[in-house]
Amino acid sequence: MTTPRTWTGHVFIATSVDGYIARPDGGLDWLTDGPAPDGDGGYSEFTAAIDHLLMGRGTYETVAAFDPWPYSRMRVVVLSSTLSTDDDRVTVVRSLDDAVDFLTDAGAERVYVDGGRVITSCLAAGLIDDLVITRVPVLLGAGLPLFGALPADVRLESLAAAPIGGGMVQERYTVVR
Repeated sequence: MTTPRTWTGHVFIATSVDGYIARPDGGLDWLTDGPAPDGDGGYSEFTAAIDHLLMGRGTYETVAAFDPWPYSRMRVVVLSSTLSTDDDRVTVVRSLDDAVDFLTDAGAERVYVDGGRVITSCLAAGLIDDLVITRVPVLLGAGLPLFGALPADVRLESLAAAPIGGGMVQERYTVVR
């Protein structure tokens, strides 16, 4: 990274009990068709303090067709070495270093990091400060994992774990530096 980070990185994501964030084909039906949490599981409160969102191409391709666009109150950055888009709702950057530089230059303060590969890359680079992981009571058996291989252990401190309705359990962690 060429620019020192001036912002904090935050994860808010749901997984199956066996750790998948989507089916092998990217499907999220297991997340939307099952029991619901009480309210929105804290998502509105979380995003109220977010000014930028960093996501990967796969996540972007999943959410691009959402109507209405759910991220209108934050600036969205897509990390992809191949994506070309004329979607004026997003800025595409080609590398994690470019993302850090862009977010810093843009005056980001609180960045929501989304997508398994981007979360893993940001954890490896020391760019994540805390995580909220909601476990949905379903076993998928296969799919896209939340975490990939990391070059070293990432120590977490558990802040809380609590049921949030619909059989879901929400876990909160801070990254130990």
